[in-house]
Amino acid sequence: MSETEFPLSLRGIERTFVQGDRRLEVLRGVTLDLRPGEIVALVGQSGSGKSTLLHIAGLLEQPDGGDVTVDGKVAGPLSDRARTALRRRFLGFVYQYHHLLPEFSAIENVMLPQMLNGLSRGEARVRATDLLAMVQLKERGDHRPGRLSGGEQQRVAIARAVANAPRVLLADEPTGNLDASTADVVFRQILVLVRETGMTALIATHNLDLAARMDRTVTLKDGKLST
Repeated sequence: MSETEFPLSLRGIERTFVQGDRRLEVLRGVTLDLRPGEIVALVGQSGSGKSTLLHIAGLLEQPDGGDVTVDGKVAGPLSDRARTALRRRFLGFVYQYHHLLPEFSAIENVMLPQMLNGLSRGEARVRATDLLAMVQLKERGDHRPGRLSGGEQQRVAIARAVANAPRVLLADEPTGNLDASTADVVFRQILVLVRETGMTALIATHNLDLAARMDRTVTLKDGKLST
């Protein structure tokens, strides 16, 4: 496959941070292709640059060098507005903390990104109901985040991340704040959603047991990526 045929392709990604008189090379020529429908674990020690790589892959941060290609479109030359449109259409995000809006119910949290993308309130509600059912929370849709458990909140966040049917799901330690049994439940829900929707997923995790359940694992160390 050429890089234009991959849902997400990273080529020679460089990122350096300057702290006083120190230069910290976080990413040094990182190259990665995500194939359609696969789930890839991104592992590495704390501070290895996993979050930075995800932010660059998700068009939230510009690399110092290299190219990010999303759905065949090279993002570097695009305007901020075009990058935002590409991100909204093709990419979904799940973070370690759920970031749900506390004043809205679970179903409203899943509806909002769809309405921002142009769907009517009725259309958004139908899809949000279906997604909450997929993560086994249909009966909790009218609950605000404060009335949900940590695991339930994260499952709502996952449903919200895929609400606009992205081609690629990027997840940064999505089970990091959860106990082992709840983490397993949440991870299984991610697997179900990715498999049933045909998305591609890149999931950063410290949990090697969870990483082993994905299709393959890539390791970030000393700014370089290995398989």
